[in-house]
Amino acid sequence: MTVTANTGALVPGPGGFATSVQPAIRPGPVFPVPRLSAGLRLHGEYQGSGFTEPRYIARRGDGQVVQLSRLLHLVAGAIDGVSDTERISHRVSGLYGREVSEENVSFLIDEKLIPLGVTVPWGQEHDEVDAPRSDLLLALKGHRVLFGERRVNRIGHSLAWLHRPAVVGIVLLAAVAMDVWLFGYYGAITPVLRVLDQPLLMLAVFGLTVASLVFHEFGHASACRYGGARPGCIGCGLFLIWPSMYTDVTDVYRIGRAGRIRTDLGGVYFNTVFMLGMVGCFLVTGQPFFLSAVYLGHFEVLEQLMPAVRLDGYYILGDLAGVPDLYGKIRPILVSMLPGRETPPEVADLKRSARVIVTAWVVTMVPLLLGDLGYALWNLPRILATGVRSLTEQLVGTGSALAHGQVAAGLVGVLGSLMLVCPLAGMAYLSIRMTGRLIRAADRATAGNLRLRIALSSTGFVLVSALCCAWVIGLTPKPLPPTPPILPVLQPGVPTVVATAPDTTGPNPSSLPTATSSTGTGRSRTVNPPAGSGVPVGKASASTTAKVTTGPRPSPSATVPVSPSTAPATAPSPSPSPPPVTTDPASASPSTPASSASGSPAAS
Repeated sequence: MTVTANTGALVPGPGGFATSVQPAIRPGPVFPVPRLSAGLRLHGEYQGSGFTEPRYIARRGDGQVVQLSRLLHLVAGAIDGVSDTERISHRVSGLYGREVSEENVSFLIDEKLIPLGVTVPWGQEHDEVDAPRSDLLLALKGHRVLFGERRVNRIGHSLAWLHRPAVVGIVLLAAVAMDVWLFGYYGAITPVLRVLDQPLLMLAVFGLTVASLVFHEFGHASACRYGGARPGCIGCGLFLIWPSMYTDVTDVYRIGRAGRIRTDLGGVYFNTVFMLGMVGCFLVTGQPFFLSAVYLGHFEVLEQLMPAVRLDGYYILGDLAGVPDLYGKIRPILVSMLPGRETPPEVADLKRSARVIVTAWVVTMVPLLLGDLGYALWNLPRILATGVRSLTEQLVGTGSALAHGQVAAGLVGVLGSLMLVCPLAGMAYLSIRMTGRLIRAADRATAGNLRLRIALSSTGFVLVSALCCAWVIGLTPKPLPPTPPILPVLQPGVPTVVATAPDTTGPNPSSLPTATSSTGTGRSRTVNPPAGSGVPVGKASASTTAKVTTGPRPSPSATVPVSPSTAPATAPSPSPSPPPVTTDPASASPSTPASSASGSPAAS
């Protein structure tokens, strides 16, 4: 039996009967089916943006936030894991209002979305992507979740009523009355001195300070929920090296500017509510340590409002300008100020009002940061010598207390030792990172220009040599002389009397008595570490509410050291709000992000 497959002619079939054979249909072109990366969320348009063109926010499963153009956002939104690029092109064309071909869609996926980690590379079986992240210098590290997203939403929903305008007005009036009474009549330093006189009460104050940091994060979460966005998790991490808290409020990028600022301020607003609660506890119990916690709370609020590092104030300023990541604009702003240089696209696409705000922030912060760095380097030998001496005394005294069975004093001494190690380790960590960044930046800036590289290297060598010479020959300030502890019971083993050198100007120096050293009684000082925050697109209170855009927009929060000789203070709570990592829509690689850590990342 013979059969022809392509003619459709009649051919002999079984039993000799004629059979019609239809020609075979050749398959059409097969288009690939793209897939979104695991955990990717599209947050929609960035409301209240300071850019001339609309920006759209997407957050990857690893917490990194990127900014997309409208077209890229439409393509990503049309990817469902089932439709191929041909069907996606038809859908995007209808939404975009212009013809977008299948070739256009494939190009955008290959050159933009895959490099950004929005879609999975072709041929990869799993949905996890290894995409670039913004390397933020002052970002929250080592995130650990304390409250999951579902629990945070329940907490935010239950506390959202505190953000109603009438309630906010009552709280602010009560806060004014509280400060007038505490600072004008009662005396704010009096309860602090009473706590220092009873060292065990410092543990109670420390516990209340930690509770205020947690409540600070609840403020970010509830303000986010009140504004119509959905808060993420609340967690903790390290801001530089200080323990900090953050709230992931990345979702606020899709609501209006007023809602974002309310979320940024939610942390310090809840600090105020907490302080009013502490005053109420004092009026009921008469215990002064409640008012000490109120005093510390004022320092926490002031530090959170500073727009220097990634604290709540940083995200407040960023949301006022409509720019998610202010630090990401430092370099392009400085380049745009050089005569004869073209304006970088990161600055050219800013609205005039946003550019004025960001430029004012840059010209203020850069000299301050450089001044702080130079001052720290000039005093580095002094800092190291004093810190090592203090740490040595603390370790020896703590070891002696433990060896003599004074367990409580020894454990408190261990805590004090850790608090001395933290600043030294923090300075070393920050110095190494900043040095590495400066070297990499100089290498990129001088690539292909040998003369400029030689000139820059020579200048750097001269400055470093001059600084080292100043350290070696003693031009820099000398270490502080040892001083006895103000409260010896808080520092086990640390001498309470400092030996003095004999006066050689007298007639008979050998006859002058020298002081002998004695040790403390075996209890040591409790020290609370300072805080640095800021998701992920997350607002980051290390609070760190970081608004978060390294990961969640975290809001970091943290605590600051309490010295018996001075009024205690609390350090910032960094709003991961990593601001989102912003990506130039025309570029395939993300630029630096913006978000709360109180980590407000956004708000804390």
